[in-house]
Order: sequence, then C-alpha cells, then structure tokens
Amino acid sequence: MTRRRQIYEGKAKILYEGPEPGTLIQYFKDDATAFNAQKKGTIAGKGVLNNRISEHLFVALQTIGIPTHFIRRINMREQLIRQVEIIPIEVVVRNVAAGSLSKRLGIEEGTQLPRTIIEYYYKDDALNDPMVADEHIACFGWASQDEMNDIADMAIRVNDFMCGLFAGIGIRLVDFKLEFGRIWENDFSRVILADEISPDGARLWDMKSNEKLDKDRFRQDLGGEAEAYQEVARRLGLLPEGEETAVLDLDSHRKKRGK
Repeated sequence: MTRRRQIYEGKAKILYEGPEPGTLIQYFKDDATAFNAQKKGTIAGKGVLNNRISEHLFVALQTIGIPTHFIRRINMREQLIRQVEIIPIEVVVRNVAAGSLSKRLGIEEGTQLPRTIIEYYYKDDALNDPMVADEHIACFGWASQDEMNDIADMAIRVNDFMCGLFAGIGIRLVDFKLEFGRIWENDFSRVILADEISPDGARLWDMKSNEKLDKDRFRQDLGGEAEAYQEVARRLGLLPEGEETAVLDLDSHRKKRGK
C-alpha cells in the first residue's frame, strides 16, 4: 500500500495528488481560523458540511455555464478537482456592508449597498492579504486584462445566481470570496472558478432574523457555529428534514442547551 502524496495544506483544506494527471483530491478539514490565522479553533463536522455545500453550489453554477475545477465528490470529506494554476487574487463580492468594508468606510453593518462592489485582495498571508486595484494586478503581472475581464464577468454572474438561490431559502447573501485558476491546453489557458464556496468564505444571514449562518459566529465568539453550517446545508436540501443535526432557530437551540 502506498501513501498518497500531499501537494499543499491550507487553513481549511488539504490537496493531495489525484488519481489521474491534471487532477487533485481536495480534503476539507474541521479547522477554523480567523484574522489571518491569529485565532484558531475547530468546528465539529465543518469539513463534511463545506464539502457538501461547495459541491452543491459548484454543480449548480456549472449548469449556468460557469466553468469550475469541480469534477465529483469522492466521499464525505473529499472531492476530485482539476489541477489549476491559482491566480493569486481573492475576489470579494459585496452586496451588503459588513466586515472590513464597514470598518474601513464607517458604514453601518447590514446597510444594503446601492450597487454590488467587487474588491481584489492579493493572496499573501505574511502581508495580511492586502486590498489591491486593477493597476496593481496589471503592473505585477498577476493576471492579464483579458483574464480580469473574465473574472469580473464570472463574479457578477455567480453573484446574481447565488443571490437568487439563497433568497429562495430565506438567506441573504451579504458577501463572499471567490478564487480562480488557469487551466492550460497546449499554449493557451483559460480561467475557471476554483477553491470552494461555503459558509467559511461567505456571509449568510437569515432574512427574517438577521441571524448569522457563517464563520462570523466563530470570528465574533457567538457560538453555534456547527448548528449554523448545518442550517445552511438543511435549507439547501443537503440534510434531511427533521434530522437531529438540523437546527431551525439558533437562539432557541442555545436556550435548550442552557447557553
């Protein structure tokens, strides 16, 4: 028996060599980090839920023509993906003021933005992922202008689709992070959606109560992180109705547990 080769380990996932050239196995961990890994912890079952949620969203996006690295889910924590050359830019799409945007500009959290904003951040933990402009991206050759046009177009399409998808299950899509990568065919490359989409990298609020159903519960020490992730999965139809792990009302759930 041979041990599979680890390619990379990040804060929330591990990448292993795939069964065929050009593929990888993406493993979802339960580890939780915040503030550029200054705060660390564990959310029980997070990896399983994020694997299912990300699979569901990537498959749905593929049906509307968004090219992605996702091939298929292998098991509860792993999925088979295409190997890509990651573009070192985090794309953040904002519909509602929250997080760093509220702090930077003094806008009250929860304020609906007059229009969707797309921000770019350079992927570098040592620099705390600084925000950059198109000029920086072009100047340092992180991506071409054609690639950035494709990325912006895909980000807007993903946002439009997911806003409707989540609104249909009573969730407000506040903001979210996307990552993109290049796949090569001979001398030509194209950009596709990579990484994951899950409550780890998206702010998801209940439309009626504004209850946070995402990693902000961990960042802000609100508790109920696992239950929030379960609730997102349940509303997406990934957990059976009535299953004990599904939690409809986090506040009443905490009261039952004496918290």
